[in-house]
Amino acid sequence: MNDRKAEVFLNGLHVGTLAETADHRTAFAYSEAWLEEGFAVSPFSLPVKRRVFVPSVNTFQGLWGVFADSMPDAWGRLLVDRMLKSKGIDPSRVTQLDRLCIVGDSGIGALTYVPAWDVHQDAELPELDELSARCRAVLNHEEISGLDELFRMGGSSGGARPKVMTDEWIIKFPASDDMRDAGVMEKEYMDCAADCGICVPETKLMPSARCGGYFAVRRFDREGTIRRHILTAAAILEADWRTAALDYHTLMKLTRILSRSNAADTEQMFRRMCFNVFAHNRDDHAKNFSWIYDEAQDCWHPSPAYDLTWSTTYFGEHTTTVDGNGRDPGEKELLAVGKAAGMNIRTCSRLIAEIREKTEPLQNRYRNCRS
Repeated sequence: MNDRKAEVFLNGLHVGTLAETADHRTAFAYSEAWLEEGFAVSPFSLPVKRRVFVPSVNTFQGLWGVFADSMPDAWGRLLVDRMLKSKGIDPSRVTQLDRLCIVGDSGIGALTYVPAWDVHQDAELPELDELSARCRAVLNHEEISGLDELFRMGGSSGGARPKVMTDEWIIKFPASDDMRDAGVMEKEYMDCAADCGICVPETKLMPSARCGGYFAVRRFDREGTIRRHILTAAAILEADWRTAALDYHTLMKLTRILSRSNAADTEQMFRRMCFNVFAHNRDDHAKNFSWIYDEAQDCWHPSPAYDLTWSTTYFGEHTTTVDGNGRDPGEKELLAVGKAAGMNIRTCSRLIAEIREKTEPLQNRYRNCRS
């Protein structure tokens, strides 16, 4: 599908070149122009140096984490594979480099890839209830028409829940094992998070005749025509987000390093940790925390919070532990994380009490929901 090479761009500037090695890893080298004026697109793994970077581990199937972040997760990959099969292409023979070219300029974040497949989206969305039904049919492995259209709208999206993306919004539909009004619940969670002092993007419920509404969140990886460079904790740490490999100690330390000890950013991460504990959001894995590059200050700030909802992992614990405790962390563990991060203990205690109180209605409402 390609000549084993792809060019990487960021807002029209040539970042560098990706090339497939003989053992199917994907090497990367910065362009000369980027070496002169650019920044490290991955702060730890890819410093701005004149060299060829080759992944030494296979965490992301031969990709560096920063480029793996551009790739779709469960729903998007399912759509890509269905689309490939419909064109007579065996998905198992499609390389990671090929898949980046399929993403092209349609992915989350700032990075784009050339040569790219034509996956531009139509200007207007079809009727949402019909889109939801088509997504459900795909999840049920049913044959549907208009697969190319569905792929254009959601083929590069992350997460497990079916969704479509416009230039400004991401609209989610219930997955097969979700409660009927999963969108209503996620809207309530995001509103509660905002009330807890957590930075969240604008959200709304899109009307539906079949449920209480489809959850929509404004994209924070776009500012008008400018694409914002975003990295997840999984990409920054080259860590497998599917495993319980993180502790909030690590996320707090990472925030301090990336933001250059910005106290407001550290407090944001502490608030999110408390919210996830008290609101029973246990799907707090390494792809559900992101940082946005601040070009003016040459540092990274936590992105607005996302994917906040009642959730219980298959193993029943937080994916990211709190001071080593994933099963039933409480005030003791939260204070230990805040103290280690250099926060004032009285401030931590106040935030814990505030967030516990404000999330109590959510806990009572969804305590017995299926997740």
